[in-house]
Amino acid sequence: MNKHVVVVGAGPGGLSAAMLLASAGCRVDVFEKQPRVGGRTSFLEQDGFRFDLGPTFLMMIYTLQEVFQLTGRRLEDYMTLQEVDPLYRLVYSDGREFHPTRDADRMEAEMEQFFPGSYQGYKRFLEVEQRKFRHLIPRLRVPYSSWRDYLSWQFIFSLPTLDAHHSLHTKLGKFFSNEDLRMAFTFQAKYLGMSPWECPGTFSMISYMEHARGIYHVMGGLNQITRGMAQALAEDGGQVHLSTAVEEILVEDGQAAGVRLENGETVKADDVIINADFAHAMTHLVKARNRRKYTDEHLHRKKYSCSTFMLYLGLDKLYDVPHHNVVFAKDYRRNVDEVSKGTTPSMDPSLYFQNASVTDSGLAPPGKSTLYVLAPVANNTSGISWEKEAAAYRELVLDTLERRAGLDDLRSHIVTERMITPEDWEQDYAVFNGATFSLAHNIGQMLVFRPHNQFEEWDHCYLVGGGTHPGSGLPTILESGRITAKLILESYGRGLR
Repeated sequence: MNKHVVVVGAGPGGLSAAMLLASAGCRVDVFEKQPRVGGRTSFLEQDGFRFDLGPTFLMMIYTLQEVFQLTGRRLEDYMTLQEVDPLYRLVYSDGREFHPTRDADRMEAEMEQFFPGSYQGYKRFLEVEQRKFRHLIPRLRVPYSSWRDYLSWQFIFSLPTLDAHHSLHTKLGKFFSNEDLRMAFTFQAKYLGMSPWECPGTFSMISYMEHARGIYHVMGGLNQITRGMAQALAEDGGQVHLSTAVEEILVEDGQAAGVRLENGETVKADDVIINADFAHAMTHLVKARNRRKYTDEHLHRKKYSCSTFMLYLGLDKLYDVPHHNVVFAKDYRRNVDEVSKGTTPSMDPSLYFQNASVTDSGLAPPGKSTLYVLAPVANNTSGISWEKEAAAYRELVLDTLERRAGLDDLRSHIVTERMITPEDWEQDYAVFNGATFSLAHNIGQMLVFRPHNQFEEWDHCYLVGGGTHPGSGLPTILESGRITAKLILESYGRGLR
């Protein structure tokens, strides 16, 4: 198939689309401004330590497996996956620790010890969510480019299972009356940058997927996913141009015609796929005259996810704690509200940290370990000056880890360190408003209300990534790439394998 496709950005969504198109015979060029592939699914290296930059949870591995299978490959030939058990350690305000696991006997014992009588509700949760999963996953593979996509009998039949009219917190209350236990199944709203009290109940599927299908680590870090995808793309003749930034997406006669690079070169194409952060791409890579709907004013009216304050710590020891850890704020509801709506940093933070070296010793020099620390914080519409607040917030985060997470004397074991604030996400990584999970996932910004995979503004332009359908999160971003590749091939009378 003699068609030329240009992809702006080498993140997982762009690479999944690129892989599928190259395997179908398209000529594919991916332009990435950073010196390595991955976007936020890349890595940081410092003093012999390697950290994933962004995602550290891998769920729904079948999505990744299917992308490779559709190109005639096996995922296992490109990376090594290791299931993580327990799923994570949850630390409550009173010091209790809950270690959810996929081992049924251990899970029952854990639940009955801390939340007596709760295991039956857990079994009911798995049964109900399994039915939702069977209905919902096929619906997420529909592009929702128009209202006609809602008229299929499959979608109508699925409506009662979607739970979009309930919040995630309300939905999980049907299974778990204990508030701390409910937190264990609703904190996953943070994966979408949202509050459990505002996130649609549809997303209870996330915690179901963790418990039913598992959480995985990729040896070497999740950055190895995009490395493997770029390798597979190259094997089919696709090219990734690193350290090559796009300056402008060219629009001619109502259709995307290619890109202009920062070096002045013009690259013409039959189709353009935008994998950059959506709102950033619109405001920085597209001339205002070429945007009828997505004007600056329109984009600023949109609702955006929270941001994250990050610490990447290289340590001279390995702490004896699990791979994934969550420390809940003492007043969790207040913390969530401060993250969603606050104008100052929350002084009672919730934290996630990854102790990846307990699973993957190759991430650090011998006898040492990596510690990845994430605090959800308000995005840059809050007006918080991180230039002024960052140093003090670092101290608060380290205090919390030392006092509440079992990381005694953490400061004395730090041998190297990197910090990323919401302002850094916006300035250095081109994330609009520093909203690391892109557009919020409220009802008014999902499905047909989200920017479409087949972009509405011009022909021959497509979107992938967290700012389009199905939404943010690594598996759904990969799915956006598959949807887009399918749309492009169908426009030329072809289909996926």
